[in-house]
Amino acid sequence: MKERGMIFNAEMVRALLDGRKTQTRRIMKPQPEACPRGGHWWPSNVFRTMLHVEEEMQNGKGGWGGLVGDACPFGDVGDRIWVRETFQGPLVSEELFEEYLANPEKFETPQYCEYAADGGPRPEYCDLDDNLRHGWRPSIHMPRCASRILLEITGVRVERLNSISQEDAQAEGMELTGWRPTYSDPDSGGEVWTPYDNFAQLWESIYGEESWKANPWVWVIEFKRVEGVTA
Repeated sequence: MKERGMIFNAEMVRALLDGRKTQTRRIMKPQPEACPRGGHWWPSNVFRTMLHVEEEMQNGKGGWGGLVGDACPFGDVGDRIWVRETFQGPLVSEELFEEYLANPEKFETPQYCEYAADGGPRPEYCDLDDNLRHGWRPSIHMPRCASRILLEITGVRVERLNSISQEDAQAEGMELTGWRPTYSDPDSGGEVWTPYDNFAQLWESIYGEESWKANPWVWVIEFKRVEGVTA
């Protein structure tokens, strides 16, 4: 079993905490290329060869026994993902500051961190020069000890981004929302946005409008939350 860190934005962290999110999609790099014998192939650094997406990787099944999990850079079934999110910490009160200076490792836990996804104000803290500051630390700088959410991978497959189903969009943490034109039916004149529509909009907000239209191949990672890991 391996553990890897993965960045989630605040909206998706809230979906994880609510138990609404059990999937995530990440762009395959490099993208599969057209194969002369049909379909697509993907250059795998792991196996030093070209894996045929439709035969050997898609849905984790194929002539090679399903190599998708071994090839996925985010992990295989049974591996774990610790969530990286925007945070600040460790944060300690004046009463605990001397103890913190004497034994800082004791305070390097989620208990002494604050998280932007929780919706609170920017926290106050003193920098190394004892200057009072306000603000968050980007998720990319989160150390393992500050992570409050641990996930276990239960499935890995590859598919086209636009192939996501309504059920899988819900598993991505999306819900039904208000009335407006939709991605699935842009000429409708206004419909209740489906989980699919909301996922498409979220994707565009992260990767840009052209990325959704490009319909790239993505890793689909299914997971469950590991209980007993709390802030």
